[in-house]
Amino acid sequence: MQSGLYVGVSSQIALERRLNTIADNMANMNTVGFRATEVKFDEVLSKTRNDLNAKVAFVTQGNDYLSTRTGQLQQTGNPLDFAIKGEAFFAIDTPVGQVLTRDGRFTIDENGQLRSIRGYAVMDAGGAPIQLNRDAGPPTIGADGIILQNGQPVATLGLFTADITKGFIRYENEGVIPVDNPQPVVEGIENSIAQGYVEQSNVNGISEMTQLIQVNRAFESISALMRDSESALNEAIRTLGGSN
Repeated sequence: MQSGLYVGVSSQIALERRLNTIADNMANMNTVGFRATEVKFDEVLSKTRNDLNAKVAFVTQGNDYLSTRTGQLQQTGNPLDFAIKGEAFFAIDTPVGQVLTRDGRFTIDENGQLRSIRGYAVMDAGGAPIQLNRDAGPPTIGADGIILQNGQPVATLGLFTADITKGFIRYENEGVIPVDNPQPVVEGIENSIAQGYVEQSNVNGISEMTQLIQVNRAFESISALMRDSESALNEAIRTLGGSN
């Protein structure tokens, strides 16, 4: 068995996946609330058939995970812009269900509902849409998420956490749908809200470019290794064929 070829192919598949995540990260450098996608690669040990003591290392396609780095907070002065200090997420009600997001650019529609910049209802801690009074002026919000209008509490902006390491899918770039069920944040010790701020993307352009160069070099090295392995196999076949 030409295990070297199989190992090379597994490595190229893994590198291609990493290349795709780098491209996606670079495309979202200016997406508010975007968190970069990283890939964790695992090594799989496979025993060869001829020698049960010999081990060949293959690379899995990798598991995606979100970078936990907090993006830079930018002050906007807009009372309907919010940023999270901590690892929690806002929740919005979309056609596919509840989606978590770090994009806190909200608006108030004609009916007084608080909505995301894409028009989805923003949810409170109980998972219900937040209803405000359009005639009561701009709301103020405390670090604990309690929304006030005319000095009176009217709603609580929901913060949610989920174990993203169990898996997730992207929704419209800045949103994520976790496999793990989101849970409301009960105490705001580790998570708080800043009004008049938005969180920028946490993508580090220089780091991504460096990784892109490394991935390209690794792909070229593996391709060269696979060519050498194939040439050695062909030479062995010719040699064995000539000896007959």
